[in-house]
Amino acid sequence: MTARQELPSVGPLARYEQNLSERINNFNDPRQEWRRLFSELFGTFLLISVAAGAGMMDHAFPGAVSRQAAVVAPGLMVMAIILFMGKVSGAHLNPVVSIAFALRRDFPWSRVPAYILAQLTGATLAALFLRGVINVSTAYGSNFPAHGHSDLAAFWMELLLTMGLVSVILGTASGAQNVGIIGAFGVGGYIALAGLWGSPISGASMNPVRTFGPDLVSTTFNGWWVYGAGPLAGAVLAAGIASVLRGRGGGPESSSAAQGFLFTEAYQAGES
Repeated sequence: MTARQELPSVGPLARYEQNLSERINNFNDPRQEWRRLFSELFGTFLLISVAAGAGMMDHAFPGAVSRQAAVVAPGLMVMAIILFMGKVSGAHLNPVVSIAFALRRDFPWSRVPAYILAQLTGATLAALFLRGVINVSTAYGSNFPAHGHSDLAAFWMELLLTMGLVSVILGTASGAQNVGIIGAFGVGGYIALAGLWGSPISGASMNPVRTFGPDLVSTTFNGWWVYGAGPLAGAVLAAGIASVLRGRGGGPESSSAAQGFLFTEAYQAGES
């Protein structure tokens, strides 16, 4: 009889602890890393397609996409990605989220560069796709400091918005693998709300690759430092706030939420 078949004979706490052990062993398996990197690339591609595509589509078809729709759509997309792919890679979709999880000891620093590269690649591919299909410059899908406001004002806005976003992500990650739908709604809802009030000044990027991909394809880098430095500073502050609220990270639940877990084996009939 296999260990999995014996699970029903042990208590609920023992089964929970064994499941956590299996997840940790799984996301430490280097043979699964390609799945996680593909998940990050694909998820970021979908996110940037919506986030940058809204502005580009509105330029191609004036009045087709309102500002409210343009900022709510990425939140809905992130919610969907967390629900259908969060347990593969953790659904970071954002370099500063990967860095924040690493600062919290919920994600290995050794895996951060590959995650960021996958996210950058997904964002760039999305921008190339949008330019080819919509046939307008990806600059219309990027973010820039508002006219009449300084780069510094946009920086502070990006810092504040990202600090809130990463705080929500780190907070829901402490139990997201058990109540994942709550985490998806929390993160997606925050992105939509932050965009509704914060986008007029900075665009509410909260994600370096969300701006980098369209900027790279259009070779337009106005205020580029804002969208790297602002989200990074906000994420570092959020990691510090999480330490104040919940102590040091590195627990099994939050690590599992940050890294994802895969059950790729085919279950036999009758197994739980």
